[in-house]
Amino acid sequence: MPNLLFLGDIVGRPGRSFVKERVAGLREELRADIVIANAENAAGGAGITKKIADELLAAGIDAITLGDHVWDQKNFENEIKELECVCRPANLPEINPGRSHLIVEKNGFRLGLFTVLGRNYLTLKSACPFQTADAKLEELRGQCDAVFVEAHMEATSEKIALGWHLDGRVCAVIGTHTHVATADDRVLPGGTAYLSDAGMCGPHDSVLGRDKQQVIASFLDGMKRRFPVADGDVRINACLIRIDAKTMQTSFIKKINIEKGVE
Repeated sequence: MPNLLFLGDIVGRPGRSFVKERVAGLREELRADIVIANAENAAGGAGITKKIADELLAAGIDAITLGDHVWDQKNFENEIKELECVCRPANLPEINPGRSHLIVEKNGFRLGLFTVLGRNYLTLKSACPFQTADAKLEELRGQCDAVFVEAHMEATSEKIALGWHLDGRVCAVIGTHTHVATADDRVLPGGTAYLSDAGMCGPHDSVLGRDKQQVIASFLDGMKRRFPVADGDVRINACLIRIDAKTMQTSFIKKINIEKGVE
C-alpha cells in the first residue's frame, strides 16, 4: 500500500531548516513512499527560489507545490522553468510559466498531483478550481494510478465543497494556505482522504508564522508594517495518507505534528 506524506506550508528559514533536518527520518519512520510539500512561503515567508527548492528536494522531498505567493520572489518566473519537481497552481492563466501538474513515480506507483487556488478572498487571477480539477483529471487519465489534489484556499466552505466534488475520483483533497491545522481529517464515502488544512511547517509561537507583536500592533492601529518571520516553537504539521493498492482509494489518513526537540 503506497503511503503519501504531505507537509503543510513551509514558512521561512525556521520551517525549511526543521523540514530539512527531519524529513529523511520521517520518511523512514512513517514508511512514506512519496513526500510532497507546499513551499510557497519558504523564502522569507513569501515565495520560493530555485536555490531553496533544490535544497528541499535534496533533503528528501519528492514534489513541491505552490500557492498564491508563487511569484513573490524576484525572477522566480524564470527559475521555475528549470524545476521539474515543482508545480504552480493549475488554475492560473495558461500563459504563466511552470508546470501545472506533476507525476511522481515510486516503486511502480504513479501519483499525479496538482494544486488549485480558491477564488474566495484570494486576489491572484485564477480560473474556476472545480472546472480546472475536472479538466486535469481528464488530462491525467491513463497517465497515473491515483491523483492527489491540493486545495490552496482561504474559505473552508470552498475546500469542503471541492472535497465532495472530487470524492471517489481522487485519492486525496488536502487544504493549505491558512497555516492552521484543522481537526476534520477523514476518508469520504467514495474513498477520498480529506483535510481542510494541513497546517504549517514553521514557528507556531507566532501569528501564522509571523512575529506576533508586529501583527497585533497592526490590528490595533491599522498601520502597515513589516511582518518578519518568527522563530519560536517550530513544528512540522503534516498528514499521512495510505492508498489501497487494489482500489487506488484511500484507506487511512492521519495528522502528524512534530515539535522541535520533542521526540
